[in-house]
Amino acid sequence: MASLPSPAGPSAPQWRSFTFFDVDDVKDNDDLAQSPRSIRSLTPPIILTPTSINSPLPPSLIVSSSTHVTLLNRHFHMERTFKAWENNGRATALLEAGGLLVGIGEEEGSRWPVLKIWDLTRDEKRKTAQKDNGNGGSSDRERERGPVLVRNTRIQHGQRPHPVSSIAITSNLSHLAIGLGDGTVLLYRHLLQSLTTSPTSLTALPKARVMHESREPITGLGFREPQEPNGTGISLFIVTTNRILSAPVSGKSSSSETRTIDELGCDLGCAVMDSQRKEIVVARDEAIYLYGNEGRGACYAYEGPKSSISVYQHNLIIISPPFYPSANSASATVRHYVSKQANTTTNSDGVSTSNSSNDISKVTIFDLQNKLISYSGTYRDGVREVFCQWGGIFVYGGNGKLTRLSEHSTSAKLDVLYRRNLYTLAISLARSQGMGESGVADIHRRYGDYLYTKGDFDGAMGQFVKTLGNLQPSYVIRKFLDAQRIHNLTTYLQELHSRGLANPDHTTLLLNCYTKTSDRARLDSFIKTEARRSDTSGDEELPFDLETAIRVCRQAGFYEHATYLAKKFGRHEEYLRIQIEDAGEIGEALRYLRGLGPEACEENMVRYGRTLLNAEPQATTALLIDLCSGDLGKKKVTTPALESKPNGNTTTSAGPAMLSYLGYNRVTGLFTGDAPSGAQSSAQTDGAAPHPNGKNGDGPNGIGTSLESAPVIEDEPSYIPPSPRQYFAHFVDHRELFITFLESVASALWNQSLTLPLPTKTTTLTAPSRNIDLPPPSDPTTIDQRAVWNALLELYLTSAKSDDIDLIKLSSEKALAVISNVDLPYDTVHALILCSTVGFDQGLIKLWEQMGMYEDIIRFYIDKNDSEKVLKHLVIYEKSESNFGLYPLVLRYLTSSPAILSKRHQDLVKILEKIDEYRILPPLAVIQLLSRNGVASIGTVKEWLRGKVEENRDQVESDKHLVESYRSETLTKKKAIQDLSNVDQPEVFQVTRCAACGGQLDLPSVHFMCKHSYHQRCLSDSEPECILCARQHSVIRELRRNQTRLADRHDLFIDEVKDSEDGFEVVAGAFGRGLMGKERDLDDVV
Repeated sequence: MASLPSPAGPSAPQWRSFTFFDVDDVKDNDDLAQSPRSIRSLTPPIILTPTSINSPLPPSLIVSSSTHVTLLNRHFHMERTFKAWENNGRATALLEAGGLLVGIGEEEGSRWPVLKIWDLTRDEKRKTAQKDNGNGGSSDRERERGPVLVRNTRIQHGQRPHPVSSIAITSNLSHLAIGLGDGTVLLYRHLLQSLTTSPTSLTALPKARVMHESREPITGLGFREPQEPNGTGISLFIVTTNRILSAPVSGKSSSSETRTIDELGCDLGCAVMDSQRKEIVVARDEAIYLYGNEGRGACYAYEGPKSSISVYQHNLIIISPPFYPSANSASATVRHYVSKQANTTTNSDGVSTSNSSNDISKVTIFDLQNKLISYSGTYRDGVREVFCQWGGIFVYGGNGKLTRLSEHSTSAKLDVLYRRNLYTLAISLARSQGMGESGVADIHRRYGDYLYTKGDFDGAMGQFVKTLGNLQPSYVIRKFLDAQRIHNLTTYLQELHSRGLANPDHTTLLLNCYTKTSDRARLDSFIKTEARRSDTSGDEELPFDLETAIRVCRQAGFYEHATYLAKKFGRHEEYLRIQIEDAGEIGEALRYLRGLGPEACEENMVRYGRTLLNAEPQATTALLIDLCSGDLGKKKVTTPALESKPNGNTTTSAGPAMLSYLGYNRVTGLFTGDAPSGAQSSAQTDGAAPHPNGKNGDGPNGIGTSLESAPVIEDEPSYIPPSPRQYFAHFVDHRELFITFLESVASALWNQSLTLPLPTKTTTLTAPSRNIDLPPPSDPTTIDQRAVWNALLELYLTSAKSDDIDLIKLSSEKALAVISNVDLPYDTVHALILCSTVGFDQGLIKLWEQMGMYEDIIRFYIDKNDSEKVLKHLVIYEKSESNFGLYPLVLRYLTSSPAILSKRHQDLVKILEKIDEYRILPPLAVIQLLSRNGVASIGTVKEWLRGKVEENRDQVESDKHLVESYRSETLTKKKAIQDLSNVDQPEVFQVTRCAACGGQLDLPSVHFMCKHSYHQRCLSDSEPECILCARQHSVIRELRRNQTRLADRHDLFIDEVKDSEDGFEVVAGAFGRGLMGKERDLDDVV
């Protein structure tokens, strides 16, 4: 090939020209100095067409030369050849689709154009007779076995024949369009269906439909097929010399539906269908036009005559007609060709021309996507044909040479553009070539670096922003860390966050940029706009790191922005920390806590409750009461006005007293013990704020505030109230508010309250109501109740040490009311310790009475030497037999000193009478007790001793008489037994009546030794024994058996001895029943 220039067809100024194709001459394998033999041997007329992309055949080149059709492979070797036309016929058009070759040609003997269709996938079963032409021998004749000819028919329309100027076929062979030189367009629908339904009929074709008729020759046809393979909506573009039309061909379309989309047409060969764009490309002398169904689309200015065009991928190939080159041509390619010629002359007009007599043609390749010229070259003797196959573009020159244009790789093209700093074009090229995002991002990086070196920092940042996700942000950040370029850095960091690619360091840097420039507006836009955007989109991912944003805003003093973020995204801890520790907005913090709901409010009140109490004690106490009572968000009451106080209530610290019984965890700052119940749901309304003690209470300092006036809520809480124990430590410096808190929670949550004043004390002895030996409760509710009332009792008792008399009285009454209420689950041992520590005697006495510890009460008054109280309580407690042991204690007390004995002599006598009456102590024990010291003399108890001696003497005499009666009775029984056992001594029976029926005895009769007689008929034959005595004997025997069985149950015997008042009597009874004798079998028992 020789690269030759041309003066026609200069490129428009806006098109950049490059050489993105390598030009190589295709050589013959046997003779490298010449073109391939198969190309050189072609004889005109020559028609070239490549196989289609979807063809079942291997990629090949189909060539019609003279009367034969030849298939060439990629090396331009002949794969097969067959005779296609008879009688010196020739082809005028060839198209291959789906393995079918559609050929239109002319044959001698036929005035009409001939349409032939071959199935290239099938061969004929017999060879066609062919004379040897001397070039192929027998092997040539072997290749004469051609493909199956499926159709051979004439194209007839009208009375006169007209040549075929253009054809088009769909990729699925459903439609075939033929354009004639007289302006007629024939459409064959369902072509493939006709070929398959009538495979043996060579002339059977669907009836041709006339789609267009005019006097303008048809210069181009093209089918616009749908995107889907089986889709509908196929339309046909018709190009004439004067018009461009579009007609639907699917469905019931007709020629009347054909519409004109442009009033200008084109020359023959200057219209081609772009299957990728679904548009038809039309070339005119002034420009290149693209048309769709809606009308004309893009237009690319390129002046100069065009002989033909073709489309390859995204490239448009334009071939100019042959022209004579001139050094004054507007085309640089042509001028370059002229300059290479050795001999040039100047004509009369002063124009330099080449001495060569050959015309040249120019081939220009346009990149339609990137709007550039990727190749421009000249070819001597013109260009016969251009075809695209095997990944390249082939130019068949007029001089018989074949040239291959191989496109450069994308990286090679980009290198050229980099050297010329054409980065915008490089980006467009990379995208059109399907380069990945990382590759495109690298081009943006290069472009950004170029602009940065030129000082265009705004433009450079615009490019660097487009590298996000592919380029390390640190690469860009380091370039813009200068304070003068902080605005560019801010823009980059903002975009980095908006795409979710930022880390905490980037967030810190961006927020620092805002704070350094004091750009509150952009800070608002960044934080609030992005937060609202995430809400609207429903995306849980924020474009920045939330914790870092809050921390930086807080450190920079932008508390408004920090609290906005914390509140917006539920960072309650951060919000409260800022409001309380930094902004000092205690009131706002409390209102925020009320709106959080129980669960979050519980956690944050544990953390910040003490601080809030010190600043706003009343409102904080009200919030805690609502939270722990289950009323948070349930009732609406007016919240008291919030007043800032430096230290809250200046009351006496009750810290050591309140924490004396609590375990405190130094690590977490929470009270240990059973875990409190957690909140499950939330309600967001303002809660109650009861006035603390000391304002409207019944007594001084508000401790006497009545709980009965508090509103009672009938409904159940909507959540599980948290344990109030976890908030006890917050009230260390707020004793009065602590009392209010505990009383309100107990009343609202458990309906437990105190009744004041207390009822008058009665002298009636009540049963013990508290058992000190019971195990501690395990139920969380009971544990909370016990903790609340323990704390309240401790607070009441510590308040009793005040200097205020009224306060002491009221606190004592409340403490006693707590102790007296048997329904309150306070800890009895704890209450005893508290009462003993503060010296609350009334409480001690009440607790001892509830626990049945009456002896401790007597000993308490004995220690106080209050004989009157001792005797008074003895009278109250003597009504229970279990308290008889108190008399020896009191007797010992009365005889402990002469002063007490002289004052209570009559009471001593009464006590001795009670001891005798209830048989509490034997006389000897009483004498031993009285004689332990020298206080009580014989004269003091002389009368009592005389009575006891006489009583004992009478008892001895009575016992003697009883012994004598037992002895005489025993002797009588023994003699009767002896008489009965003497068989020699006769027994006389004088009974005359039957003991059973009462009738007169008659023979036969039966007499028993027990002196009972019976008729023989009145006795049972199976049991010959006395009927009357047998019942008594059976009872005695049963009792004896039971006693024998129980003789081995020593545990029952020991328990009976312990439970009896007189154990000696139980032992003696056992001896009497024979339980202490030797063991006998039940069979030996009578």
